[in-house]
Amino acid sequence: MHVHLSTSPSGDVFSKQWTSAWRKDQDEGLPTFIWDNMTFGDWKETRTIDFDVNLPEAVQHNGSLWADVFLVKQGASPDPSNPQFNPASVHHVRKLLTRYLPKLKARKEKNLLKSKDEPVEEEPENLTLALVSDATVVPYNQLPPVLFEHVHLVPGVRDDTGTKGFYKPIIFPNDFWHLRSQYIEVNTTTPTLPLSITFQPMSYFKFQLYASMTQGFNEAAKQQGSGGAAELDEVKRMLVETNPYFLGLTALVSILHTVFEMLAFKNDVSHWRQRKELVGVSIVANVFVQLIILLYLLDNNEQTSWMILFGQGMGLLIEAWKITKAMDIKLVPAPPGSLLPYKIELHDKHVLSEDEKKTQEYDKLAYQYVSYAAIPLLAAYSVYSLMYQTHRGWYSFIITTLTSFVYMFGFAQLIPQLIINYKLKSVSHMPMKAMIYKTLSTVVDDFFAFCIKMPVLHRLACFRDDLVFLVFLYQRWIYRVDPKRINEYGQVMEGQEVDEKDETKKDK
Repeated sequence: MHVHLSTSPSGDVFSKQWTSAWRKDQDEGLPTFIWDNMTFGDWKETRTIDFDVNLPEAVQHNGSLWADVFLVKQGASPDPSNPQFNPASVHHVRKLLTRYLPKLKARKEKNLLKSKDEPVEEEPENLTLALVSDATVVPYNQLPPVLFEHVHLVPGVRDDTGTKGFYKPIIFPNDFWHLRSQYIEVNTTTPTLPLSITFQPMSYFKFQLYASMTQGFNEAAKQQGSGGAAELDEVKRMLVETNPYFLGLTALVSILHTVFEMLAFKNDVSHWRQRKELVGVSIVANVFVQLIILLYLLDNNEQTSWMILFGQGMGLLIEAWKITKAMDIKLVPAPPGSLLPYKIELHDKHVLSEDEKKTQEYDKLAYQYVSYAAIPLLAAYSVYSLMYQTHRGWYSFIITTLTSFVYMFGFAQLIPQLIINYKLKSVSHMPMKAMIYKTLSTVVDDFFAFCIKMPVLHRLACFRDDLVFLVFLYQRWIYRVDPKRINEYGQVMEGQEVDEKDETKKDK
């Protein structure tokens, strides 16, 4: 097998015009190599070569770079000027190495105080030359277009019956596993690029599969645009980099996580539709927290799975809807001297009972305790992040800092409820089914945090939730169960007992 890198538009790399003039000016320095003693049908034959390519000036200015592959019989030459040249012993295949792709939006980070960009590393491009090494009878006239272009007949050669022809060995440049991130931008600043070329045998079945999948993925990427291409790349990356067992676990955990999340949303909405009191419930900063987390995930969207974004968006909408159930929201003129012409007023929809006032008092007290530790830590972390860490810009710095604060403690969402339980010296009743559901959901979320792509802070937040859940279990052990308190699933112990008694009477 002879491989020549060239800029020739026709692949005529051995013509005198090309070798004497054009190649000297344009392709001088491009590598060529020969793999000898290759046996057709040897399934263990695998070879790899790595080298640096000195790109011609034409390629640096959006020119094309080709790999001309010549498969010849032992002792033959692909050069027509060589006495050992025999057209029947040569099979020529071309592969375009350069591609015209939309420029990636690189995530450039810098220290906001030093204004120095952080470099981004890229992986070298590779080329796999697969030789279909099994003698398969090919229905040439029935081949689909995606396979037809790779099958070349031997001209003028038939079997003894004269009804069947022969085809040359199929060389398939397999680039299915190429990821968009592995391509290196070619311009005048990249005169030399690394290239790895691998030879390996392939069965005809795999050839059909890879050729069809490559065509399908390329067409899907064209129709869906850059966003669809990125999603397809993630599918490839997951298949390449993930252990099959871990991949199966990821699929199972993703399904369970989605089911539990949808059930949680359903129960939350059903509970709040029937809710008439707010005793023991801490919802003061939920909307703000959910919004900050969503903005952080969007700012790190290249590290975030769409499943995470969807769940966070749904959670934000539900939390915003809860406010409309508990309060009247009005847009009123701002007082004199205000920077804005209007302001938002929130009023409770009903008069608070004594228990609700006590809950609200404990809620404020909880956030007061939280602020004593949170505000200094937030200030210290902000200074550290600004001085020693890199960010995309000031917006990213602010969002990341606020999110770090929320994720690190989760006080705005979780701790106040624990403090309320401590002050009331009681916990709400939770049926065994609901307790099992909550435990399973917590375990699944832990697996989900390891399996699914997400920012590091979001992953750590799952284990923060585990700590709060353990404290909640401890409170259930040491405190009494208040049968009048509504749990997070909208259930009351007394109501359940009444229902059970009614059902028993009906049965009798």
